[in-house]
Amino acid sequence: MQTHGVSLRNMSANLPDTAGVAGALGPTAGVPTSLQLAVRRLDQWLAVITEVPAAFLVVAEIAVLFTGVVFRYGLNRPLIWSDELAGILFLWLCMLGAVIAQRRGAHMRLRALGAVLNEKWRHRLEAFSTAVVAMFVLEILAPALEYTTDQAMIVTPALELPDSFRAAAILVGSSLMLLVVVLQVIEREIGRELVASLAVLAVLGGGLWAASPFLQTVGNWNLLVFFGLVVPLLVLSGAPIAIAFGVATFTYLGMMTDMPLSIVISRMDEGMSTLVLLSIPLFIFLGLLIEMTGLAAVMVNLLAALVGHFRGGLSYVLVGAMYLVSGISGSKAADMAAIAPVLLPEMSRRGKDPGELIGLLSSSAAMAETIPPSIVLITVGSVTGVSIAGLFSGGLLPAALGAIGLVIVIFCRSRGEDVSGLKKAAGREIGRAFIVALPALLLPIVIRWAVVSGVATATEVSSIGVVYTIVMSLVIYRRFNWRRCGPLLIETASLSGAILIILGTATAMAWALTQSGFSAQLASAMAGVPGGQSGFLALSIVVFAILGSVLEGIPAIVLFGPLLFPVAAAFGINQIHYAIMVVLSMSLGLFTPPFGIGFYQACAIGRVDPDKAMHACWPFMAALLVAAIIVAAVPWLALPGF
Repeated sequence: MQTHGVSLRNMSANLPDTAGVAGALGPTAGVPTSLQLAVRRLDQWLAVITEVPAAFLVVAEIAVLFTGVVFRYGLNRPLIWSDELAGILFLWLCMLGAVIAQRRGAHMRLRALGAVLNEKWRHRLEAFSTAVVAMFVLEILAPALEYTTDQAMIVTPALELPDSFRAAAILVGSSLMLLVVVLQVIEREIGRELVASLAVLAVLGGGLWAASPFLQTVGNWNLLVFFGLVVPLLVLSGAPIAIAFGVATFTYLGMMTDMPLSIVISRMDEGMSTLVLLSIPLFIFLGLLIEMTGLAAVMVNLLAALVGHFRGGLSYVLVGAMYLVSGISGSKAADMAAIAPVLLPEMSRRGKDPGELIGLLSSSAAMAETIPPSIVLITVGSVTGVSIAGLFSGGLLPAALGAIGLVIVIFCRSRGEDVSGLKKAAGREIGRAFIVALPALLLPIVIRWAVVSGVATATEVSSIGVVYTIVMSLVIYRRFNWRRCGPLLIETASLSGAILIILGTATAMAWALTQSGFSAQLASAMAGVPGGQSGFLALSIVVFAILGSVLEGIPAIVLFGPLLFPVAAAFGINQIHYAIMVVLSMSLGLFTPPFGIGFYQACAIGRVDPDKAMHACWPFMAALLVAAIIVAAVPWLALPGF
């Protein structure tokens, strides 16, 4: 269970579990200088002024949302200011979380290129990615100040506060992030490499500026340069994905348009401040809570008592546990980290191949991506306007179909397994396990009932889940570890910041693509796909599987959801059906080697070398591909009210 924090950080960055400037960039050889010691002390103070407020903000958001539910539904006296206050606090949580993620090296990034380079070039590549972050933060400061000043003229309706109180979070957060970068440069002694990297960036920028007259004459083909070339190069270099999006957007708007750059800050604000996204940090915290309080473990124990004695019994338990836990945490990394320490050691003792364990773990996580309250489903609803309640209802049966596919593969691969030494659990033992697990089993039911019945919105229901888990752990399970609450809250803020800043910069990037007319051109091209509706669905499966492996689900949805969902509607495809199919396709790409980031998360959580696990993934992923095709062909599987 103690690997949980490591696992979540691996989800963000695929980095070791470290913190601070030294941890983020690695230890400096030799004895630290007096300047480095001073930097470390300053870094410790920086941790205090960012992590403590961020932890309090998470608690405050839970309190505000849950209080709003109690007053509106319980007392029939709605608090008109609760959503407004939650929105103000949320943007501060996003930006402080992004600062913490930068300090810990926890922003989402690809490290494939660095992994194949020698130490010298890896060091240079790390300096280059740091330079990219520094450039982005410097680009953002002046527009952020302008945006904050402009928002001072707007007064919030309920609290009657200047909106600059909220908008200032972007300015303060970017300033603190710049300070973190400076400290990292001094601590690691990469000043020379940083200067060289900035010179390279200056040369590249100068080349683009010199070519801008020509690029303006080629119309939207110039998008291939800024978003088809600059973004992939920055991402492959190891720069955070969010930063790559932001740099490309700033560069495109600055060179190809006359629009004020403060519009980028406005779009980032819109992308991060949508109230429905507030459920992301709360569901992340809920996922951490169910591991700490033992709710995941009691559900796994019940499933093991029921089918653990069958051939492949624990494999069935893993699939079933992932289905159940996904309905609680909303985070696939949290799901894997909660279940793997419970099941994988025992499965290894029973002779399961380590590679097959990872193949099953990653495929079951991919299967569970559409089970509410999936963070990706919430993001889909936020950026496309599709009903989140409808997505929550529509995601259950497609996931069950994927689970059936995995069960069939498990059955075929476990026929020769020796179970002679295993005993069937007695009825009394099963009954006892059921009684112990009942409060945990009720949690996903409570969450779904609260949304469908109208007791709480998709945002507020996360606070109900948190309060329910805390009460059950204190009253029934009595496993609540107060000392772990602080680190869990900080981990929640860090991971939330890493996710939400991607949403912010991706929203700005998507807006730039839309304003360029690219969306209309894409819609026209997709509308001409051979095969009509069927051809469009088939192409969408391929496209989103590729996007899922490269960008992960959230940035891919933010970038391409607003572009392709209208095209799907023009083909007469139900929006909920299309959304579920898209999420299934992206999950395939996310967890399929050799590019799927989720696959490497599973390897890190299970502590198995990816080379040993890669071969075992294919049968399971093939089953999920078949399930995705069936869902695409049979729309009613993904529609609520079936």
